[in-house]
Amino acid sequence: MRTLKSLSIVVLIVSLVLLIPSCAVNPVTGKSQLMFMSEEQEVALGTQYDPTVISTFGLYNDDALLDFITEKGNEMGKISHRPNLQYHFRVLDSPVVNAFAVPGGYIYLTRGILAQFNNEAELMGVLGHEMGHITARHTAQQQTRQQISQVALAAGMIASPEVAQFANEAMAAMQLLFLSFSRANEREADRLGVEYSSKIGYDSHKMADFFDVLNKMQMGSSHAGVPTWMSTHPDPGDRNVAVHQSTEEWHTKLPQQSYAINTNTYLQLIDGLVYGEDPRQGFVEDNMFYHPDLKFQFPIPTGWTLVNSPMQVQIVPEDQNAAMIFELSQEKTADAAAQKTISDLQLTLLEKNNVQVNGLNAVAAMSQQVSQNQSGQEQVLKLLSYFIEKDGNVYAFHGLALDEQFNNFQPAFTSTMQNFTTLTNPAKLNIQPDRIKVISIRSASVSLEAAFDYYKVPKDKYNEMALLNNRELNDELKRGDMIKILAK
Repeated sequence: MRTLKSLSIVVLIVSLVLLIPSCAVNPVTGKSQLMFMSEEQEVALGTQYDPTVISTFGLYNDDALLDFITEKGNEMGKISHRPNLQYHFRVLDSPVVNAFAVPGGYIYLTRGILAQFNNEAELMGVLGHEMGHITARHTAQQQTRQQISQVALAAGMIASPEVAQFANEAMAAMQLLFLSFSRANEREADRLGVEYSSKIGYDSHKMADFFDVLNKMQMGSSHAGVPTWMSTHPDPGDRNVAVHQSTEEWHTKLPQQSYAINTNTYLQLIDGLVYGEDPRQGFVEDNMFYHPDLKFQFPIPTGWTLVNSPMQVQIVPEDQNAAMIFELSQEKTADAAAQKTISDLQLTLLEKNNVQVNGLNAVAAMSQQVSQNQSGQEQVLKLLSYFIEKDGNVYAFHGLALDEQFNNFQPAFTSTMQNFTTLTNPAKLNIQPDRIKVISIRSASVSLEAAFDYYKVPKDKYNEMALLNNRELNDELKRGDMIKILAK
């Protein structure tokens, strides 16, 4: 009989063979590189990831903006190192400042990053940078590293029950999306961004200007759990200097080319763009979660943190020993939703009752799941679930905690679930998001600060709005200059 250690080595070897590594020629460098993915597999992977990205973030509905990005992106793709690849462009409905790409030609820009651009040249520089990650196969290399990590994890699961305990969490954490690129990858993507944007006629010096804005923003590593651009695209060092130098080199190589910036045309394109969080998709005020579009509300326990995403709402206490999950079921009735949940999650049903929640038909269910902890001891995860019918939809609440702590959290679960109700307050129902409003300066000369004062920008927003315009408050504006402010 083989030992666990030797068996894990065999699993590792067999799994590596199944990955079928091959030497492929990198389209950018022309050099051979070890890849576990053919171009066909790369495209298939992108096709697989795309619906997940869309369901996670949601798409931002602006046909004119998407058409412009798609037109310029396809023009860029044709002069890239992979001109035969079909590129796909998406604008995501997220305030997070980020852009990213996945294998197979899928490029995503958030409305958050589009709001920060101040001209077409900045947009094209970042678009070229993300395309560079695809053409140089950086995203495919990330997937290769991910596959190796998962194989090693699978081998470790056999050798170590402690690793197996966290296998699902570890694999989930090693998703392709938002893996941080290496600094070498970033340098190459910067160079390619300069090349591609220059070749289609844009001034890539502005790409460096936008990197300055990102540095000034001092963005945290994430926003509501979603990474920001600076955390997934690390500064390779002297980034701005290198971008300016690379730009000058391409200007020399393309002496007949003219280079556009197109500030006003870009600002006109994003006039009306939603800025920041969109309260129409749900917001918290005074420990109450409101959803104006779906017309419901429910309370949040004091001290608990809520994270809202298109897929679900997660609510957790400070000690993180429990959680509530709120989501929209795909089933048509509360009873069908309850049955499917019990089946899909392989739960043991303890109790189920038909109830009323503020006049709405609902099903309340108590269930549990038994597993083993790291020490091999039995542990019981207990769930209280409410499935509530409203306006043709079924909404599902799940409150979960370990059995020995469940009673401590059950009052909070029950209070939230039983106080789900229809939203009728006109002030909440009619709330609107902030939107970018583009103003054309009419005075012969005025400072940015004076313009903000004239247009009644709140003083506590001056610095944020100056950064949004990539200007200083004492900058002088001329007649015809355009600036961004916010309006409802």
